[in-house]
Amino acid sequence: MFTLTISDKPVAVTNAAEDEARELFMSEEFKEDLKILESDGAPLWDGFATLNIRPASAQEVEEFEDADLDEDDDADDDDGPLIMFLVDVTDPDDTEET
Repeated sequence: MFTLTISDKPVAVTNAAEDEARELFMSEEFKEDLKILESDGAPLWDGFATLNIRPASAQEVEEFEDADLDEDDDADDDDGPLIMFLVDVTDPDDTEET
């Protein structure tokens, strides 16, 4: 498992292999999501802070394994890697109603 850090703060962990974790976390689509998703009222990533990928710590692996990430056992995307955020994350697009 591998962890994405932003300015050395662990933000997300995945069960993907290293190459796939790098591809996922460093993809333009995921980076754009990091700019939109918020934690404590601020975007997870400002577009400038350092993104890094490292092997997950034992505690991060345990958190990942203890999480119930597979809510739908019949989902078609069961074969792909899972990503779990290690911080509380909100999507402002989901919470703002006009």
